[in-house]
Amino acid sequence: MFENNPICKLLNIKYPIFQGGMAWLGTAELATAVSNAGGLGIIGAGHMPPDLLRAEIQKVKQWTDKPFGVNIMLMSPFVKEVIQVVLDERVPVVTTGAGNPGEYIPAFKEIGTKVIPVVASVALAKRLARTGVDALIAEGTESGGHVGEITTMTLVPQVVDAVDIPVIAAGGIADARGMMAAFALGAQGVQMGSRFVVSSECIAHENYKKLVLRAKDRSTVVTGRSTGHPVRVIANKLTRKFDELEKANAPVEEIEKLGAGGLNLAARKGDVEMGSVMIGQIAGMLNEIKPVQEIIDDIVNNLAKVMESTQNICK
Repeated sequence: MFENNPICKLLNIKYPIFQGGMAWLGTAELATAVSNAGGLGIIGAGHMPPDLLRAEIQKVKQWTDKPFGVNIMLMSPFVKEVIQVVLDERVPVVTTGAGNPGEYIPAFKEIGTKVIPVVASVALAKRLARTGVDALIAEGTESGGHVGEITTMTLVPQVVDAVDIPVIAAGGIADARGMMAAFALGAQGVQMGSRFVVSSECIAHENYKKLVLRAKDRSTVVTGRSTGHPVRVIANKLTRKFDELEKANAPVEEIEKLGAGGLNLAARKGDVEMGSVMIGQIAGMLNEIKPVQEIIDDIVNNLAKVMESTQNICK
């Protein structure tokens, strides 16, 4: 089906479906499952120490011979060491967020690693395209975790028009309808994070998954806008405290301290009241836990049905 897809050709993958690089949740288990199912599994490095990242990469290498990636958060205190690990391990694909990877691109290019940054604006997309990156992930504000301000529907076509490299759409995509919509907007692939959180292979705590499955269309909120690093999460006691601090014009340091360690608290320890339950607005559509292979097969198998229904509407 995707023999001529530019993303599939570029990365040697079966389907143009990326797994979002989610810190604490994008582990070797999930990344391997996505890659083995035909997509691109991605280890979320986040603030992961370099030794731990190396161990995760080596697990994936043991468990699959398919391409995979590492998402590097450029604001990580370990970013230099993390990049060296990725270079040492010759990771096939790198996605980046929270910064400009320009200074590292020559080293990645030298070993053949494909570099695909996440962007939330046209201006950043243009700037990064000039640095020689291989593709871009245009991520709308519907996404979970750290977000920009522009919706996927409006961001993707503007990025597609602004650059001459392939674009992957992210934010609010969880099924064949979302994937077809992304193609209609000019994207040549999709990235999904929230959908894979409620996969069998994701190591998220049971409490985390249950809260996501109970979520409705308006269950998520964005916190931390005043810090310059807004985050989309499910509303809980933690988000109410954030709201109180931001309305009181508390110092940025106090607000950031409140959120420190919140994702680990929710994702690994199961505290979904005072932890940070990062998930996208698409959570309201997620109602069951499935193996990754089934998730991807469902999307691919339903694409033809979506295309046919669209053609019927346009007749």
